[in-house]
Amino acid sequence: MSAVALAARFRFLQPLFSRLLPNWKSAFILGLSLISLPACTIYPDKPARAFEEATGGEGLEKLFWKNVQAANWVAVDRSLASNYAGVSTVGRLDRAAALEQYKTLQLKDFSVGDLQTELNGPTIVVTYMITLNGTRSSSSTGGAAQALPSSPQRMMTVWQQQKKGWIVIAHSSSAP
Repeated sequence: MSAVALAARFRFLQPLFSRLLPNWKSAFILGLSLISLPACTIYPDKPARAFEEATGGEGLEKLFWKNVQAANWVAVDRSLASNYAGVSTVGRLDRAAALEQYKTLQLKDFSVGDLQTELNGPTIVVTYMITLNGTRSSSSTGGAAQALPSSPQRMMTVWQQQKKGWIVIAHSSSAP
């Protein structure tokens, strides 16, 4: 039987198919979307292991603090720009002073919250609250460890993308 003969034979179904077909397409697309939607949530986010893998301000900050926690000073050193400028409760810090200050921290844990990022070309400004759990060794106390404040601190970091990856060009921290 030819296609023309089949079309003539089932011509009475044409009005039914013309009404169902648009709805069928919509239902098919909706069903396909609902089936594929859980695939986005099945696999958890993989945290970045290197600054080259970080995909945004939050990832950069968490990776930076994980490196401080792990005492990975090579990675921390590489992430600070040569013209780094920092401000903390002790005053202005250049690159060397900031690195020494980070080296006094022995972090057990940290939590980042109230995070906001602003992207402007190759620069990301990240503001957030951080709670540090651990101790700080101090030369003023003869190297004895002092507990870090349990209250959250407000931080701001300016990251800039350069040829070698993302680096910190400025950082500010203050107690609330």
